[in-house]
Amino acid sequence: MAGTYEKIELLKKIAHQFNESNIVWALGASMLLYFKGIASDFNDIDLMIADSDVECVRRILSEMGEIKPPNPDSMYQTKTFMEFIIDYIDVDVMAGFSILKDGKLFDCSLKEEQIIEWMPLDGEKIPLQSPLLWCEYYKLMQRKEKAEMIEKAFSKR
Repeated sequence: MAGTYEKIELLKKIAHQFNESNIVWALGASMLLYFKGIASDFNDIDLMIADSDVECVRRILSEMGEIKPPNPDSMYQTKTFMEFIIDYIDVDVMAGFSILKDGKLFDCSLKEEQIIEWMPLDGEKIPLQSPLLWCEYYKLMQRKEKAEMIEKAFSKR
């Protein structure tokens, strides 16, 4: 199992490739919370991408590792969900991220204006979405613990 250091190193490699290719992307989920000091660890790398960059991202990440067969979850109506294994690390890529809750579809697709900051990481720029936006996503996904973790972190600021 890869540790935090290996996952961060892989994120830097991916960021380099994505930034060179002008991919519209952002880091999301637990790794975002980790970098913002909200979560103490994370299991995988979750990347949000623009619909228009799906094929380019598929090519880049397929060259770095292997794509896993689709494993759809009815709670998500995401247009494109790709799961890769790169250096024994799970990398999830979402374009057109959508969550189905109470029969209603919530469009959580990445929009460029949602990139609120660019975090420098050893010479690479990592685009970040707002943890508060992810708090809303976690509520829609009924991941109460994650949502409360974010709310608690922001109530201290």
